[in-house]
Amino acid sequence: MSAMFEEIDSQPSPLGEISLRRRRIPALGDRDIYEVKLGEEFLMSSMFVEAEEALSTLGLAAVQGDKLNVVVGGLGLGYTAVAALKDERIAELLVVEALDTVIGWHKDELVPLGKTLNADVRNRYVHGSFFDLATAPDAGFDPDSAGKKFDAILLDIDHSPTEYLNAGNASFYTTENLALMAEQLKPGGVFAMWSQNLPEERFEALLKTVFEAVDSHVISFYNPFLNGESTNSVYVCVKGTA
Repeated sequence: MSAMFEEIDSQPSPLGEISLRRRRIPALGDRDIYEVKLGEEFLMSSMFVEAEEALSTLGLAAVQGDKLNVVVGGLGLGYTAVAALKDERIAELLVVEALDTVIGWHKDELVPLGKTLNADVRNRYVHGSFFDLATAPDAGFDPDSAGKKFDAILLDIDHSPTEYLNAGNASFYTTENLALMAEQLKPGGVFAMWSQNLPEERFEALLKTVFEAVDSHVISFYNPFLNGESTNSVYVCVKGTA
């Protein structure tokens, strides 16, 4: 049986101290819960993964064709990436992560899904800032193929379009920078994004300045701490074919 609490790793990062922890909550059954904290802020937990997985399933459901090249922005605990790889149409998945420590946790299999990601030859980790790479289309997300185009870009980094993991990310949420990112999508390609909040009309309107179609999905899941439902949302945007 696992210990009730263990700090697996803690490292400095450009955003502050980042730590990986494992705990057990007896009332929630016989399972380990993995958590990531940045300073005193909880970033993610393996307790609540439904919306992270829905980011992949909803985003990829809107993509046409096969032999897909897909980008995931933000590795986290790996749930979005693993959900994406369940789609047999994916030929290559690039997972862009700014914090080398988080990539190391997966490569060293300190987190449960590291083994799955490491074993899938379609998966590749890219150490870099998603936001810098997104707004530099001539270079792009793939360090081995400048200017490469993708079928889908799936983003889960900031808490919401108005609540940022890093204040410097705010400039991404503009027509200009979203359009630069969209240059890396093939015609008809999909951009999907997770948010901890319900859909925001102002952000939907912003997305419509760049994408031909924008849909918002509310993801509900049981939260045992509230003894009730919590909600996140996923935006799914389709680029025009012209």
